[in-house]
Amino acid sequence: MLNWDDVIRFASQGNPEPERRVEKSDAEWRAQLSPEEYRVTREKGTERAFSSEMCELFEPGRYACVCCDALLFDAREKFESGTGWPSFTQPIRENAIAYHNDGSYGMRRIETTCNTCGAHLGHVFPDGPAPGGLRYCMNALALRKLKD
Repeated sequence: MLNWDDVIRFASQGNPEPERRVEKSDAEWRAQLSPEEYRVTREKGTERAFSSEMCELFEPGRYACVCCDALLFDAREKFESGTGWPSFTQPIRENAIAYHNDGSYGMRRIETTCNTCGAHLGHVFPDGPAPGGLRYCMNALALRKLKD
């Protein structure tokens, strides 16, 4: 189970190696994704809070990256954070997510990206529920819900 110290270590010292890598040209990403998915995942955008029904979905299943289909989260780790974005306590595997220091907008945050294709997912914060204390605050547009 990852905790905040692990996140800080990955962001500062390097992320674990992914199981595979997916690289595409900008034109290929634009052809594959909707304009909003492209803005969020490839340009580090953010969707409006409470703009997705995904926040209210708590059925069993898994969540994959909308860009490369890499598995990112299990629905058992999803919780209602009240923030307006889907929130999870842990990734599906330690090497599913990459972590990057983000000083944009005058804030100090940790950006999360898909470790397979580099898609921007959102940010992780140290204010989640026990036992790990993490809150992965994700853009719903960056995720695709899979049915089990």
